Amino acid sequence: MEDRRPCPEARPRNPHINHRGPMDGELPPRARNQANNPPANALRGGANQPGRHPRANNHPVPYRQREERFRAMGRNPHQGRRNHEEHTNDEPRGQRHGQENDTRQRNGNQEGRNRRPQWSDENFQQWRAPHQNPAKQPQQVKKLGYKFLESLLQKDPSEVVITLATSSGLKELLSQPGIKSNFLELICQVLRKACSSKMDRQSVLHVLGILKNSTFLKFCLPSYVVGMTTEPTPDIRNQYPEHISNIISLLQDLVSVFPASSVQETSMLISLLPASLNALRASGVNIEEETEKNLEKVQTIIEHLQEKRREGTLRVDTYTLVQPESEDQVESYRTMPIYPTYNEVHLDERPFLRPNIISGKYDSTAVYLDTHFRLLREDFVRPLREGILELLQSFEDQGLRKRKFDDIRIYFDTRIITPICSSSGIVYKVQFDTKPLKFVRWQNSKRLLYGSLVCMSKDNFETFLFATVSNREQEDLCQGIVQLCFNEQSQQLLAEVQPSDSFLMVETTAYFEAYRHVLEGLQEIQEEDIPFQRNIVECDSHVKEPRYLIMGGRYDFTPLIKNPSATGEFLRNTEHLRHTRVNVLDPSQWPSKEALKLDDSQMEALQFALTRELAIIQGPPGTGKTYVGLKIVQALLTNEPVWQIGLQKFPILVVCYTNHALDQFLEGIYKCQKTSIVRVGGRSNSEILKQFTLRELRNKREFRRNLPMHLRRAYMSIVTQMKESEQELHEGAQTLECTTRGVLREQHLEKYISPQHWKSLMNGPIQDSEWVCFQGWKQSMMLEWLGLGVGSFTQSVASAGPENTAQAEGEEEEEREEEGSLIEIAEEADLIQADRVIEEEEVVRPRRRKKEENGAVQELAKALLAMRLDNYGPGTAAGQEQPLEEWETQRSQKKKMKKKVKVELRKLNTMTEAEANEIQDVWQLDLNSRWQLYRLWLQMYQADTRRKILSYEQQYRTSAERLAELRLQEDLHILKDAQVVGMTTTGAAKYRQILQKVEPRIVIVEEAAEVLEAHTITTLSKACQHLILIGDHQQLRPSANVYDLAKNFNLEVSLFERLVKVNIPFVRLNYQHRMRPEIARLLTPNIYQHLENHPSVLEYEKIKGVSSNLFFVEHNFPEQEIQEGKSHQNQHEARFVVELCKYFLCQEYLPSQITILTTYTGQLFCLRKLMPAKTFAGVRVHVVDKYQGEENDIILLSLVRSNQEGKVGFLQISNRICVALSRAKKGMYCIGNTRMLAKVPLWSKIIHTLRENNQIGQTLRLCCQNHPDTHTLVSKASDFQKVPEGGCSLPCESRLGCGHVCTRACHPYDSSHKEFQCMKPCQKVICQDGHRCPLVCFQECQPCQVKVPKIILRCGHKQMVPCSMLESDFCCQEPCPKVLKCGHRCSHPCGEDCVRLCSEMVTVKLKCGHSQQVKCGNVEDVMYDLPVKCTTKCGTVLDCGHPCSGSCHSCFEGRFHEHCQQPCKRLLICSHKCQGPCIGECPPCQETCQNRCVHSQCKKKCGELCSSCVEPCVWRCQHYQCTKLCCEPCNRPPCYVPCPKLLACGHPCIGLCGEPCPKKCRVCHQEEVTQIFFGSEDEPDARFVQLEDCTHIFEVQALDRYMNEQDGEVAIRLKVCPICQVPIRKNLRYGTSIKQRLEEIEIVKEKIQGSAREITTSQERLTTLLESKSLLYQLLPGDFLRLKEKLAQKNLSVRDLSLVENYISFYDRLAGLWNSLKKVHVLEQEKVRTRLDQVHEWLAKKRLSITSQEVDDLQSEIQRLTYLVNLLTRCKIAEGKVRGSIAEEVYSVREILERTCKFTQEDEQLVQKKMEALKAVLPCSGLGISEEERVQIVSAMGYSRGHWFKCPNGHIYVIGDCGGAMQRSTCPDCKEVIGGTNHTLERSNQLASEMDGAQHPAWSDTANNLMNFEEIQRML
Repeated sequence: MEDRRPCPEARPRNPHINHRGPMDGELPPRARNQANNPPANALRGGANQPGRHPRANNHPVPYRQREERFRAMGRNPHQGRRNHEEHTNDEPRGQRHGQENDTRQRNGNQEGRNRRPQWSDENFQQWRAPHQNPAKQPQQVKKLGYKFLESLLQKDPSEVVITLATSSGLKELLSQPGIKSNFLELICQVLRKACSSKMDRQSVLHVLGILKNSTFLKFCLPSYVVGMTTEPTPDIRNQYPEHISNIISLLQDLVSVFPASSVQETSMLISLLPASLNALRASGVNIEEETEKNLEKVQTIIEHLQEKRREGTLRVDTYTLVQPESEDQVESYRTMPIYPTYNEVHLDERPFLRPNIISGKYDSTAVYLDTHFRLLREDFVRPLREGILELLQSFEDQGLRKRKFDDIRIYFDTRIITPICSSSGIVYKVQFDTKPLKFVRWQNSKRLLYGSLVCMSKDNFETFLFATVSNREQEDLCQGIVQLCFNEQSQQLLAEVQPSDSFLMVETTAYFEAYRHVLEGLQEIQEEDIPFQRNIVECDSHVKEPRYLIMGGRYDFTPLIKNPSATGEFLRNTEHLRHTRVNVLDPSQWPSKEALKLDDSQMEALQFALTRELAIIQGPPGTGKTYVGLKIVQALLTNEPVWQIGLQKFPILVVCYTNHALDQFLEGIYKCQKTSIVRVGGRSNSEILKQFTLRELRNKREFRRNLPMHLRRAYMSIVTQMKESEQELHEGAQTLECTTRGVLREQHLEKYISPQHWKSLMNGPIQDSEWVCFQGWKQSMMLEWLGLGVGSFTQSVASAGPENTAQAEGEEEEEREEEGSLIEIAEEADLIQADRVIEEEEVVRPRRRKKEENGAVQELAKALLAMRLDNYGPGTAAGQEQPLEEWETQRSQKKKMKKKVKVELRKLNTMTEAEANEIQDVWQLDLNSRWQLYRLWLQMYQADTRRKILSYEQQYRTSAERLAELRLQEDLHILKDAQVVGMTTTGAAKYRQILQKVEPRIVIVEEAAEVLEAHTITTLSKACQHLILIGDHQQLRPSANVYDLAKNFNLEVSLFERLVKVNIPFVRLNYQHRMRPEIARLLTPNIYQHLENHPSVLEYEKIKGVSSNLFFVEHNFPEQEIQEGKSHQNQHEARFVVELCKYFLCQEYLPSQITILTTYTGQLFCLRKLMPAKTFAGVRVHVVDKYQGEENDIILLSLVRSNQEGKVGFLQISNRICVALSRAKKGMYCIGNTRMLAKVPLWSKIIHTLRENNQIGQTLRLCCQNHPDTHTLVSKASDFQKVPEGGCSLPCESRLGCGHVCTRACHPYDSSHKEFQCMKPCQKVICQDGHRCPLVCFQECQPCQVKVPKIILRCGHKQMVPCSMLESDFCCQEPCPKVLKCGHRCSHPCGEDCVRLCSEMVTVKLKCGHSQQVKCGNVEDVMYDLPVKCTTKCGTVLDCGHPCSGSCHSCFEGRFHEHCQQPCKRLLICSHKCQGPCIGECPPCQETCQNRCVHSQCKKKCGELCSSCVEPCVWRCQHYQCTKLCCEPCNRPPCYVPCPKLLACGHPCIGLCGEPCPKKCRVCHQEEVTQIFFGSEDEPDARFVQLEDCTHIFEVQALDRYMNEQDGEVAIRLKVCPICQVPIRKNLRYGTSIKQRLEEIEIVKEKIQGSAREITTSQERLTTLLESKSLLYQLLPGDFLRLKEKLAQKNLSVRDLSLVENYISFYDRLAGLWNSLKKVHVLEQEKVRTRLDQVHEWLAKKRLSITSQEVDDLQSEIQRLTYLVNLLTRCKIAEGKVRGSIAEEVYSVREILERTCKFTQEDEQLVQKKMEALKAVLPCSGLGISEEERVQIVSAMGYSRGHWFKCPNGHIYVIGDCGGAMQRSTCPDCKEVIGGTNHTLERSNQLASEMDGAQHPAWSDTANNLMNFEEIQRML
């Protein structure tokens, strides 16, 4: 641990900055630390010394001594403080490291103290001090001072930027208005250094983000720049150019990162700089040309941005700065975007491409990099571009969903459901339509693999989002769910995306992540940094020795020679090596090839590799490429000093194409050289290497301890932020997900449903006579409305009967069972995925966590959804937990309904709001319209939820990106300490930035011929001095996505192959150690000209059971094309190969010795279906491409292709043929269509070789091992039936040990028949009665089980007993005749013991007085007061007037009643009915506010305060106009001029000028218009007004009077329509009246809600009150903390605070009673404790408020317990004196207080009266006197507290004067010694605090100190 507390003396104050208060270096860290982390005091022992404040800045013990003392105590003095960003070291680096090492050494034994927390709450907590919540703790901002910033300049840019980004003091520093010049210059210098970090982009963004909005940028820097011109001091002026350069650099960084938001401030500053520069130049200061150029560059950029801003195209910071290109100039590859652009997708423009030059040199390195960048980018862009263009042309095609596209895969109706927090940042759960993909077999499909690029659009690709697949789980894919990670540009657009938006998603198959990393690497790499340019670019064939050998290199080869198993003889043969070290450049000094165990070509390869800076080694199959590679690494590692020149150490980098090859290579290194390895790649299958993965190494305690403090502090800060954001985000995300899983309950949508619709929905279809019978069921109204409820269940069920359903389910189950019993084949999708995913990035969700998450979603779904689409159907809808049989539907019916819901939820069409507003009764809509309306409500709900979580998404994403950068820093520390770093090519691409920092000198690439050249180049750093490429370009080549680029532009040519082709020297290994000569003959000379057999391959035994070790079976059975995946399968070949494999297993070959290879992935699935695990477990089945580098004894090869067209596909590629034919060691058997293959020249040669040796034909000859003369010919799978057991068709006929004959056919395995099980009947006699064994022969005979009659001796009953069982052992099954004590018959059988507890039901009277049926055996429980739950209904009438719905037990026998469950339905002030339960005080209305004007509508909840509309009032006509605001009373009169307009029918309008025309006509609707209501409607000139809220029309004069008259009632409420009683809210004519009433309603709302100030004041008051309740904290800490947390929450209401206040009061009284228990007799305590527990249990129940009923119940019970405790206390004090009449009186009071029924007012009055009488005889003090007498005595004596004492026997006496004992005496009552001497009381005496309540004697240290303190207080 670093020493973060240097002594104050070592850190003087800075005289320049003392005007700003304490800076870094002034306040010792300890004082700051204690202020921030109080619990840490507990660890510092001795901090609170007498007379000192614990936080005072004192150092009583020197720092070192104090630390030693803590060490001796086994404690860590720094614990609890190491993670606060306040402790930053300001000391010089060397000094710090010295202390750091010293401290580490001392604290080395502490377990896991610096371990990085994993992503879980438990580990997260370990970084905090006890009781500390970082989210709630106010953090003291650490100021950044001059000295601290100065120390940062000595550090690495990465450390600087991470420290600044983590520090909370940076924002404060940059917000200070006045900063001195020297400090400002230092800040600029530090910021520039921070921004120069290349690896910490997110931290740089964070720092620049703070700078962008700071006072420093807006005021301090401009002021400083202007001040330069007036600076008189020449020395200071001469330093200005450097500071100006820093400022320009910062401005350039700002405008490149924040072009839109920083352009204003930067442009102002940049405009001031030229004047200052000119003034400085004029005064003789030298301004460098580079500074001026940089200034001009920034000026140009800012001018460009200002122009774009004026155009309106510069709105967001995602704007990309692109340098303008001249027309004829090709765009530079360094500025090209990685992702496809709009033009590329829409315009079919061919990009500029150059082919990879494979026969000569490149013009320059720039051309070389440009060529590979463009080719690689085009390789993934072209399929997407051409696919989308084809798609756009096909949009009109009706059969689009069925159509196949060559370049892309399409997913329809894709929805972005919800964000998910992952370790890499925010990913999104996306759902697509699986219907068109029903034939996709996801486990083998290459669809949606990790890292694949997808493009999503909802507008025909006018705009689109790019994302990569971040997690792929097979079960999710089957349901159409995948997780995507969107790129930076797309993330900006996601904010506006709703879960209901439907996208078209297009996928390109390329592994985009690898492309992206390599392309970025090619853009970043500088031309001069590419090593070996002379050979790689210029193709010079002369290769020099490595640079590190220039001074000569002497190697010690002894470790390569020595072998633990070698004999002394062999070692003596190496004695000719006189010198252990040899000059590696002199071949004559090398040891012999025999000594090194190498053949000629391997020896040459080793020498070549160690002496050439660029070494290429070609290894044909079986020649030992890996073996030679390991020898090379071993030689380098054992001679490390030769190439590790200098103090800094550099690891060897080993790069492999696949995970498997990497594991093999690193395992080999570790076995021969125990060295420090780091493995970076996909998940390792090697147990040895698991300890060397980055994940494991990161978690090692030593690593965490040695990690720099700035990284640890930054990590903790970021993880805390992520945790907080995740918690907020998680709930919203789960809610969004639930909305897609079923139908929401109506109460959750209420906010989004108009009141009219809500009312209509909840009333149900009144006209439906059947509805009445359904209202009894507690069914969701929403389900009923959507046709999914109980009503729909009564319809006739579907035709599919239960039998059909059961049968279908049975078939599915059988198929699943069969699927589970097949062998495991490494699917191609899994293999590709494994190579793509870096283990450190892998999403690992433990099953438990996944289960918990699913459980949480299920719980939420249960609360939100009325019907779920998962395992819970309509049967579990609200209120139907126990569905009755008559409502049960069959499975098929439920399935249909769920399917319908699923379809409806995914539909896009919704009802518009305008259409919705037209609807009066929602039940009148048809089902289609109902669903449209439901989707409208759902979309509003989803949009609202999405809005709430957007900010948390952004916070989490930013934090995750910063965390990823921190992890890279950690990884850099790990990699730098390693000797060997092993990476897959994918890992090397992703970690390219780290590799540039690690600077490996030596790079070894295995499988180099399979790696694209661009991948290899980006792996190399400029520090590389030695590159060794090992591979074979005649086997598999790199795979390109686009065939045209692979063939015509040579993209598939690796660096390895290209260098071989341009004649760069290389070594080929010539001796193969794998294949028997017959197999090797196929490769030489057909593929390799020279490939010799090593002697070891000549000794292989022949393959058993066949006539030939190598054979090709010909056939012409056609292949089948697989519908999905462009693959092929051949069932004939699959069946034949599987049968042949089974045959070889019968020859006693181990499954591990056989591998089945195939050339197509489609064949894998076909093979798997034929291979049950029981038979084939252990047999490996692979596709050829994934088996390079592997080998096995027997290879069975299925070539698949066989068609009329003669298409051989990639079977014509020589590289693949080479791999396929070179995997077998001892035997190889191929099957294929030779007629078709012979058209390929190479195959033709191979087939010719096979025919010459008679190794090809229509049939394979099998030879029986037992009958050598018997041969069987097989050409198809069915032919193997002739050899059912692997021998021949003859019977075995061997005699077994049991005497029977072996019934099997001839079998070569198990020749001794040890494993054979004879299945013939046993027939042995197994008992004296002659019964025979019923089992088969191989089974062991069991005791005879034939049942015979026997008499049971114990009871005399006759029973049927198994023959072999004794009568005494048999349990008689006759009913037991015995009668139990209770009088009931025993229910057990005769042979068993009688029952202990009788189960007959009897009626008993419970303690509460009710009668209840209980089991007879439980009657004693009632007698002994054991709890029995009384189920009698309570029925008490509550305060609200409703009967209590609880039971006697749940209401605690009437003491605490349950909540009233009746609905409230009272009319609220807003005119809505209260929807809550009947609780006395109605909560604020939760419906959507209906207040609206012509401009807008209030969107808040009805109970919240409305915002006033401040738009101009629109009430105007040609006669009058209102000039007020919309929310103010109008200042114009109503107009009575008739409206001149004509209605649609042609008749005149009956309304008034300026008012909306009524929709009724006096002529057309005469009856309706003239219907008398107010009385004047039928007059011919009557004018009418139509109310907008309900559309009723009224005569205007009458309605004016009605609206303007004042109501007689006191209640404040809106006027309502006289006809329908709908509140009148929206009407311009009566606006003044409406506004007046709304204003009154708002005043009432404000009173109910309470103002923010009142709530804050109440919160503070209650917090203070709670803190003062020390007894509550001590005795009920859990409740105390819960109340404290509640009070700390934001947005509390008056209601919440009222609830908390009640809780504080009740809990405090409860704590007081708990505390008083100690005064009660021990025997009495248990009863009282039980009663207190009941009160506590009831009080702890969750509730929104406490009703008056609950307050009453609680008060009466606490009052009862208070009396009871008081009485028992008095009885204990007066122990022995309670007798006679007093005892009777006490008993009568206890009887009332200990009852279980409610404590009534009458009870309380009676108890109070009796307690008053008892007070005199039962005093509470224990002094033997009454309370009044005690008070009188103390007053009469007149002493202050602490003068009263008692002798050992409790007799009271007083000490006068000062209260200190000065003399001894004897007690007058018991003659014991009392008093004392020298102010010291006798030990046997005590203070009598019961007399005056004193806590300490008047004369004592405590009293004296307290007195002094009080004296000082008075003086102050």
